[in-house]
Amino acid sequence: MGCCTGRCTLIFLCTLQLLAALERQVFDFLGYQWAPILANFLHIIIVILGLFGTIQYRPRYIVVYAIWTAVWVTWNIFIICFYLEVGGLSKDSELLTFNISRHQSWWSENGPGCVRKEASMSGIKGLDSHSYISVIGCALEYRYIEVMHSSFQILIALVGFVYACYVVSVFTEEEDSFDFIGGFDPFPLYHVNEKPTNLLFKQTYLPA
Repeated sequence: MGCCTGRCTLIFLCTLQLLAALERQVFDFLGYQWAPILANFLHIIIVILGLFGTIQYRPRYIVVYAIWTAVWVTWNIFIICFYLEVGGLSKDSELLTFNISRHQSWWSENGPGCVRKEASMSGIKGLDSHSYISVIGCALEYRYIEVMHSSFQILIALVGFVYACYVVSVFTEEEDSFDFIGGFDPFPLYHVNEKPTNLLFKQTYLPA
């Protein structure tokens, strides 16, 4: 397959997905979002597997990648519903942190234009710690930033799924055509080698 084919496009999409997943993983780590961290980690592994399968002509790896993209789309739809509070979900719940902590998205305090106000803790002597009170002046709410991240992931995953199916079909057709020609069967080669000897045998018995 040439460089301007679906194979090269899928390599580009897998690379883009890998970069986007690594960027998202960094911010999920900063926000202690344990469920997204695990999902991102698994996503990175499968994308690397799909990238390897595309480069090395391994259709089975690409099939695994295609199946995972469907799961990844479902997960990101859930994240969108979570932050938009669809179906009884609440963005203030501890669902994404496995109820281990009360941390929220890193963007909730560090979004564009956000100003974080803090005040000294009362009732504790000898400590210079501060207590978080509020965040004001955000140009964009953090939930919309998370929704945009998930929407971008869904878009890449859907395009990747289409190209993965196309590349698998092309690889399968190439393997079938190669088998049909006799690429893996030594039997036709046997006949090719036998043919000249048969001709010589016939020539020796031609009448003078």
